[in-house]
Amino acid sequence: MPRPLWAGAISFGLVTIPVKIVSATEDHDVHFHRVHLPDMGRVRTRKVCEIDGDVVSQDEIGKGYEVSKDETITVTDEELEQMPLPTAKAIEIAAFVDADTIDPVRISDSYYLAADGQVAAKPYTLLRKALERSSKVAVAKFAWHGRERLGLLRIREGAIVLHSLKWPDEVRNPQELAPREVEVGEEEIDQALELAERMTIEDLSGFHDEYREALENIIAAKSEGKPLPTPAEGEEKEKGAVVDLMAALNASVKAAKESRGEDGEDATVHEMRPSRKTARKAPAKKTAVSKKSTASKKPAKKTAAKKRSAS
Repeated sequence: MPRPLWAGAISFGLVTIPVKIVSATEDHDVHFHRVHLPDMGRVRTRKVCEIDGDVVSQDEIGKGYEVSKDETITVTDEELEQMPLPTAKAIEIAAFVDADTIDPVRISDSYYLAADGQVAAKPYTLLRKALERSSKVAVAKFAWHGRERLGLLRIREGAIVLHSLKWPDEVRNPQELAPREVEVGEEEIDQALELAERMTIEDLSGFHDEYREALENIIAAKSEGKPLPTPAEGEEKEKGAVVDLMAALNASVKAAKESRGEDGEDATVHEMRPSRKTARKAPAKKTAVSKKSTASKKPAKKTAAKKRSAS
């Protein structure tokens, strides 16, 4: 089991459930060291006091809050631990809500809650079964890393999961980012839905980090003295402005069908046709041209006839 990050209890009314917080995710990123390029020595960060310029050790460093430009007060870890806060060592369930009412934007980090000891087994199972049999999730408050946080409790494969939530005032209003209103045709919406249907999959298990793989290949090639891998022909996608939205959607649907091994010939659901205005104008224009040419020829015949009569 991974190393616990926090130990406390879930407070569910008068029920107390001792738990430990364990990270629900793993970091698989490739991490680099900062090095001095001429001699490849490690470059490290030193903590220096800006007043006397001395390098200070960790036991000399504390928390300070700047009250004003000339005044800073210190707050110790002991003072923080002794704050009169009910959630200091507890995940206090405050309410239950329908799961679909939680805005995904507010969800931050995720953690597993492990039962801490045999005494926690029964109340842990009780809360788990209560959440499993309802369509609701629990909203809780807890203190961690120097601040009180809002959390969401739900069940995942028999374990209670804690999602850290942003407070309502921490989420920016997206209205200022939305584009101005534009008209979108029903044909375009239908084609976008067709594309979404063609791109629908069962789960996300097939996704993997291609950037990390490429980076690991570069590191392996350099460590073995081999040439660096280069992109294969056709891998680079051309980027440009979309001139015809429907044409782009049709092409996307066709590509999606071909990638799934389906016949791409009938990918175009809505055939691109000229608008009705254009269809009406074209015949009218041709008629006008033919009339004009006919009118220009008739006077010529009359003139020839007059010449013959005159002679």
